[in-house]
Amino acid sequence: MIIWINGAFGSGKTTTAKKLHKLLKGSFIYDPEEAGFFIRKNAPKQFTREYADFQDIPLWRETNYKMLKMLAEGYDGTIIVPMTLVNPDYYNEIIVRLLADGVDVQHFILYLDKPTLIKRLKKRAWGFLSKEDFGLTSIDRCINAFDNYITETKILANSKRVSEVVQEIMALCGM
Repeated sequence: MIIWINGAFGSGKTTTAKKLHKLLKGSFIYDPEEAGFFIRKNAPKQFTREYADFQDIPLWRETNYKMLKMLAEGYDGTIIVPMTLVNPDYYNEIIVRLLADGVDVQHFILYLDKPTLIKRLKKRAWGFLSKEDFGLTSIDRCINAFDNYITETKILANSKRVSEVVQEIMALCGM
């Protein structure tokens, strides 16, 4: 099973994934961002410069789809994927395609309001807001996507502790 934890930047995806991983023996955290870092590091700058977001690179989407399919078919444990995915086409290229292939993907959106996300990102930036510029400028795009395009199971996480979010995910997955 793949548990995909989606949400805006600052919504607690990674923290939730780590806590879930501790509770699920034999689970594995797969980070799709690593494929983006690899592509950027190993391609000429003029190739990657045109992509502000490495999700826009078709190879990033194909790599993550193939890696997750391979892991789902060959790994007995739960694969936990903390990753913001808001472009409906990209969602289809990875998650819907995995589902069509018969992969058990449980997709959850950690849904928070804009003021809470801003507060969390500012706290995480330790006073260096430029560090969180991408996340801050993406909030409206993320909320819009979760309200209109990628609307599956939302976990309203504004006032929930991480342990409550994890318990909700586990319950929804039948664990």
